[in-house]
Amino acid sequence: MNGVRFQALLQICWLLVFVSPWLVGSHPQCLDYKPPFKPPEPLTFCTEYSQFGCCDSEQEQLIMRRYYRVMDFFDYSGYVACGKYIQSILCQECCPYAAHLYDAEDANTPMRELPGLCGEYCTDFWHRCRSTLSLLMEDDEMIEIEGDRDKFCTFLELKDPEYCYPNVLTNAELNADLGAVRTDPEGCLQLCLQEVANLLRNPVAMVHANDGTHRFFIAEQLGYVWAYLPNGSRIDKPFLNLTKAVLTSPWAGDERGFLCVAFHPRFKSTGKAYVYYSVSVKREERIRISEFTLSANDMNALDPASERILLEVVEPASNHNGGQLLFGFDGYLYIFVGDGGKAGDPFGEFGNAQNKSSLLGKVLRVDVDDNSSGPPYRIPPDNPFVTDPRSRPEIYAYGVRNMWRCSVDRGDPLTRTGRGRLLCGDVGQNKFEEVDIITKGGNYGWRAKEGFSCYDKKLCSNSSLDDILPIFAYPHKLGKSVTGGYVYRGCEMPNLNGLYIFGDFMSGRLMSLKEDPATGEWHYKEICMGKGQTCNFPKTINTYYKYIISFAEDEAGELYFLSTGSPSAAVPAGVMYKIIDPSRRAPPGKCRFTASPVTVKGKLYHFHPRKRFLNPPKTTTAVPITTPILTYANTTFINRFITTSSYPTATTTIRGTAATAVRLSTTTARLSVVPTPPIYFPAKTPTTQRPRVIYQPPTRRPEKPYQPTTRPPPKRHETTSRYHSLAETERPTTPRPGFHEVTAMPPPKTQKLNVTSVPKTSDKRVKGHAEELGGSNGQTRVNKKGRGAVQTKVRQRKLKNGAVRLESDGEKLSDRGRVEIHVKGEWGTVCDDLFDSKAGAVVCRQLGYPFVLRVARRAEMGEGSNLNILLDDVKCEGTEKTLLECKRAKIGEHNCSHKEDVGVVCGYDEFEEE
Repeated sequence: MNGVRFQALLQICWLLVFVSPWLVGSHPQCLDYKPPFKPPEPLTFCTEYSQFGCCDSEQEQLIMRRYYRVMDFFDYSGYVACGKYIQSILCQECCPYAAHLYDAEDANTPMRELPGLCGEYCTDFWHRCRSTLSLLMEDDEMIEIEGDRDKFCTFLELKDPEYCYPNVLTNAELNADLGAVRTDPEGCLQLCLQEVANLLRNPVAMVHANDGTHRFFIAEQLGYVWAYLPNGSRIDKPFLNLTKAVLTSPWAGDERGFLCVAFHPRFKSTGKAYVYYSVSVKREERIRISEFTLSANDMNALDPASERILLEVVEPASNHNGGQLLFGFDGYLYIFVGDGGKAGDPFGEFGNAQNKSSLLGKVLRVDVDDNSSGPPYRIPPDNPFVTDPRSRPEIYAYGVRNMWRCSVDRGDPLTRTGRGRLLCGDVGQNKFEEVDIITKGGNYGWRAKEGFSCYDKKLCSNSSLDDILPIFAYPHKLGKSVTGGYVYRGCEMPNLNGLYIFGDFMSGRLMSLKEDPATGEWHYKEICMGKGQTCNFPKTINTYYKYIISFAEDEAGELYFLSTGSPSAAVPAGVMYKIIDPSRRAPPGKCRFTASPVTVKGKLYHFHPRKRFLNPPKTTTAVPITTPILTYANTTFINRFITTSSYPTATTTIRGTAATAVRLSTTTARLSVVPTPPIYFPAKTPTTQRPRVIYQPPTRRPEKPYQPTTRPPPKRHETTSRYHSLAETERPTTPRPGFHEVTAMPPPKTQKLNVTSVPKTSDKRVKGHAEELGGSNGQTRVNKKGRGAVQTKVRQRKLKNGAVRLESDGEKLSDRGRVEIHVKGEWGTVCDDLFDSKAGAVVCRQLGYPFVLRVARRAEMGEGSNLNILLDDVKCEGTEKTLLECKRAKIGEHNCSHKEDVGVVCGYDEFEEE
């Protein structure tokens, strides 16, 4: 039995030694699958990792106790000869590359019990201290390989000269800038993402209430604001619903709609929130700023009857609506209004932005405190133009075109440097996008200037212009519609402190600026998604949707951005991502917080990520994901696949770039075509950290007394840098458009997996579930429960009311068919009366598809004549969990026949239906 077990261990060892290093490229990662950190206090036992690694003093104490328990078995001479070896081997749990040394980079594969050693070090360890293996492994069966050097080192050796111990300490390339943000050969910062919310329809803003609950609130362009708990669960009823009042449309690029929400700085006591949205009043388009009060009965809802209009501004055109609300540290409400639209600010002699008697093209500042009686707002006494009779007193700054997304800098956590600064992205006209710091009374130059260059040469030459230049401007070859961001001041990613992170809506670029405190100049670096295994942490991904709509900051100061695959208020293709630095984290426990309790009335929709980590070919920035062909009100929106080396050039944006339609071009990129575009996979649940055995001193002593051996010191092991070759990837300066077809991505390679048989069934839901797990009816599927998993049969689950399946009389395809619903133990069909894409989206989401591509009417997918008609007149909002939650006729009541059975076509991502 012992021999059989040894052979099994040996096979696993050879698999780990020879397969793992070639499947993945290594990166700093701890055994808890998180980045390393700087210990709060220097380590005293594992001193090699005192400044940076995977242990704090508490973890070091556990290692030290285990060390002394092992050393209790040695006499003095053995203690002197083997103590250093045992200490070094045990301390590799603190190594920044511990996950690679222990083969733990893939949470689904077996982890070593001891770190991987270099060949000559292992040989020396065997000659001097071979009898310690069974003590370190806490396994008496290891005794049989202690006497055989080949078996001993086959078991312990890591055939990767860069990463084995002790070479990992002396490899200059691995240890250069260890802990700093990683960059590619062209200096692009490599960051990662975590999906936080999905299935959003043009998410225009995310804010927090600063009330200690750590909730966050996401606003959609349609007019919904949704409340989320800190764990990502969404409350079923909207925090605010203004869909009936908001002026917008499903057309891609419509800049009108619900644009922003801001909470009063003392929301916990005042219960007030402020919104910015487009309305139509007597066929006149306006922007409206309103105040709402928290419901007296529900802390997760605003009272819709409490709306108090603060301000309305007439919009001469449907674009350039501005759309930012925020409170400064001075307690005043800042309102950022666009220049009125069209192109070139053609209104009046100098344009709206330079006309201080107009509120268009301005930054406004008003006082909304203590406004329960009297006017809805007051003018702050120190507003710059309060004494000028020719100027509106609300104006704080002017000369802006269409500022989209502004933020207040929280300041450095220690020095408070930068606290209170207002940073904004201002969308340009034809040539440049810019980032500005807003100061009181400042003129930001539009329409005289665009970025650093002249736009209106006559105004530009006016000596009285006295405009403030942007801190950064970039040409349209990098992007055509800036989305302002935030200066990172959070706790979890100390490397990012002081980094201003922003993006571009059209190109999908993520960018950053860092101020030089000595000169005051801001230096630019592009942000790329981590390559290779850089982002291969649990729940971490390296792809995102292209159209970056907004950036956000949570109550703790961590940064997010919201983007979509289709810039239409009707398409649920929006996702919110958290920005992650894979190179370094804060020490364990430093960033913990206790959220105030939240009383929830109603249901909670728990969050399920829809993306998994992808290891794409050479790319730049991110791999923006695609959007579907989706039918809405007899209008079809089509967007094609886009990769990081290729983006579509669109002449319309959600704000700012003048145009009327989306235009796709096919300009070739400098890189070769990426053969496999990103596609959806079932979300991969990360395996929790495998428990390590707590050491219990064995009852036996070494069978042979220790006899020291004399041996010359091992030669320095020569290494070659495989890591360097992995990092050398070419990245084009500017993403270019291109088109690619969907190809299936192979499953990741893992160690030997258990397989079980899936029984045949006619239930489409079970079929789809089996296919997601890697098999289909009558075929084998992967059982990922790990080593020793018991092979069990897959049992068909008891179906709940509202379950759906897709059936068709022709070719059997899992993503399309006649809609059949399960109610009270029987299957039935659904009539197509009132059934639209929103109802289809409910069906597709139940079946695991993020999108409905088409609704098929008039029994196109066949008649279910052998079933009863169970539902008719189904009208959904698109957010329901099942069709039974939608407005509908009573179950079984209908005025239709099977010739009106409805069907749907679902999809994971965009493709042209054959």
